[in-house]
Amino acid sequence: MDAGTQLAFAWIWLLTDYGLADGFVASCRGVIARIAPSVRVEDITHDVPSRDVRHGAAVLAQTVPYLPPSVVVAVVDPGVGTSRRAVALAAGDFVLVGPDNGLLLWAADVLGGVATPVELVEPGYLLDVSAHTFAGRDVFAPAAAHLALGIPLTAFGPQLPVEGLTRLAQPRAEVRPGVIDTEVLSIDHFGNVQFAALVADLRVAGLDHGRVQVGVLDRSYPATFGATFADVQPGGLVLFVDSAGHVALAVNGGAAAERLNLRSGDAVVIRRRASGLGSRRWTC
Repeated sequence: MDAGTQLAFAWIWLLTDYGLADGFVASCRGVIARIAPSVRVEDITHDVPSRDVRHGAAVLAQTVPYLPPSVVVAVVDPGVGTSRRAVALAAGDFVLVGPDNGLLLWAADVLGGVATPVELVEPGYLLDVSAHTFAGRDVFAPAAAHLALGIPLTAFGPQLPVEGLTRLAQPRAEVRPGVIDTEVLSIDHFGNVQFAALVADLRVAGLDHGRVQVGVLDRSYPATFGATFADVQPGGLVLFVDSAGHVALAVNGGAAAERLNLRSGDAVVIRRRASGLGSRRWTC
């Protein structure tokens, strides 16, 4: 490509569960560099927990509003090599590329909704290899590179109906006065626990101040609502609103997920804590 050629997208961003112990990420970057050497390739993360599509979808949706117009390749793909489709879809000023397993759609919603979804089947824009387990390298990376060069979406394969795309179940957050019944949406590197509930849910429940009780199965833990980690003593539990606007739980100087033995999808009930009530067992 001529150095002066105008790119359709100057950026490609990558999100995967590949980790960095192997050469998977470098292979994807290499494919892009061979096709579109002038495109800038950056990482969102490669530390999505293995095969955790929902975690990847949450991270992607919470990150894309802060990126420049880009092609985004997201690969958390436990169904690789099966009949699940490889897709690309326009959303706002972005094109999202990845498996049709729900990974892309929360981000598309944040960007204004899906437009022009297509299935990636055109052989001219795929690598000519026989592998069946590395779609990131063989399908998604070359498609992203060609998209960045300005190849229109409709050249990659047949257009798909938006309603036919795979969508993840909406995370649960049920709210009533004094109570939020929700679930763990994601857990970050520090062990902070992000819930499906949003800041508006806190306000409706009246739990945006004071002391609360966090219930997990038949266990209960006292916490305090705060603006940041240091609003409780070291080792204390703080309920707060995180940078994505979600209700979250942290330990000042520790890991809330480890303290409460929480994983993605676990049910949690947050209640107003009565004066003098400490940790106890309860039925949620």
